[in-house]
Amino acid sequence: MIAQSDRLGAGIIAVDTEYVRPRMDASYLIVDGGRAAFVDAGTHHSVPNLLAALAAEGLEPGAVDYILLTHVHLDHAGGAGRLSQALPSAKILVHPRGAGHLADPTKLAAATKAVYGDAAFASLYHELLPIPPERIITADDGFEFQLGRRRLHAIHTPGHALHHICIHDRDSCELFAGDTFGVSYRELDTAAGAFIFPTTSPSQFDPRQLHASIERILRLRPDSVFLTHYGRVTGIERLGADLHADIDAFVAIAESVVECAPTLPERTALMEHHLFEYLANRLDVHGNTDAPEVRHRLLDADVTLNAAGLAAWLARRDL
Repeated sequence: MIAQSDRLGAGIIAVDTEYVRPRMDASYLIVDGGRAAFVDAGTHHSVPNLLAALAAEGLEPGAVDYILLTHVHLDHAGGAGRLSQALPSAKILVHPRGAGHLADPTKLAAATKAVYGDAAFASLYHELLPIPPERIITADDGFEFQLGRRRLHAIHTPGHALHHICIHDRDSCELFAGDTFGVSYRELDTAAGAFIFPTTSPSQFDPRQLHASIERILRLRPDSVFLTHYGRVTGIERLGADLHADIDAFVAIAESVVECAPTLPERTALMEHHLFEYLANRLDVHGNTDAPEVRHRLLDADVTLNAAGLAAWLARRDL
């Protein structure tokens, strides 16, 4: 038994990447007919967990055919270089817009260090290792491929990031959504089901695109959606409606602070306050009874990133 891994369906194992806190960030190991793939790779620090999960399934590294990256944000793809070195047969599948950052992660590392600083970068991500271009497969909308008996295809789902893709299994009605279908932490589940909200983090959030991508997922009618943050969710129609409503509410919050706060730091801080209060009210309605300090522990990181993404979107929109 591997600590912090969960079998979520036939041949699907969620592996905790141990990013920031337990059960915040997952990689999914898909196994079918003796062949395997990972969906998202966590960070450099996550790779031992992923390899241990593979070994627990009785599989050698050579059995992994793909590392499927929903997008190249570092909590999803920071470990792809190290993982690819450990999996010699694996091809790395990513949207064309993300491929260059995998082959040469220099700019991605520099941009992240500029935001978080060298010490935080080292703690969270350690290092980004380049991937040889010949191992990278660019997967635009509709790209199809086979894993064992599974027929999978990539769908382009911008809104969180321009280069975001989801992986859809038509036969099993399962979809690996990365960040497009929001975040849903299991600690916030109640008798009413999963609690979900969108991720509008920097730097490419676009509400129109995200609405369209969520609607496209709903049209696929998946039975299960696997979120990187965190785990499997069902009841997809209700969750999709919640996400649509939240996007509109987040945008309204962002627009409402423009006249109240003259500087960007003041606007962002005010957005954080209103976003947290909005989510707290939703949790009350959802039947969650956690104390405020518990809610802050679970939500503050997302609230901070969402406010920054909304502020960046407003700045682009108003140019």
